[in-house]
Amino acid sequence: MLSTKTYNSYKYTSTRFHLAILAGNLPKAIEFYCDVLGCIRGNSEDTPHDSWCDINFWGNELTLHASESKITKVRHAVDMGKVLVPHFGVHLDAVEFANLKERFKRTTPKFIDGPYIRFKGKPLEQETMFIEDPNGNILEIKTMKNPETLFQLN
Repeated sequence: MLSTKTYNSYKYTSTRFHLAILAGNLPKAIEFYCDVLGCIRGNSEDTPHDSWCDINFWGNELTLHASESKITKVRHAVDMGKVLVPHFGVHLDAVEFANLKERFKRTTPKFIDGPYIRFKGKPLEQETMFIEDPNGNILEIKTMKNPETLFQLN
């Protein structure tokens, strides 16, 4: 479903996002995102010191950049405890979330913060889990009981 909004007289239609991240060892990162998470590899460029690869991250463009550095992370308090920031992720339907959760229980990656239900019994009820990619990027994967409530104010 397309979302069309008008801001300051400009009309925006958005169905996906693009995020570029430091990936460390690029082949290891591609293996993680494609073989472990089940994402699809896209365009790439393999040049010394500047290699990158696009990943179809559930319909969004995630660009992995080869790097020698890792991201600094800190824990911030939220209702479920202290979560690592920065992090990024995806909202999945309940079936796909459950399948991925079961796969993570059997194989790599291990949970940074295991599956947890937030806002239980409330309109924003969701199950969420946090994992880490080979370069230390933190991913939050979640499913919402009522996805249409995502941007409603409490």
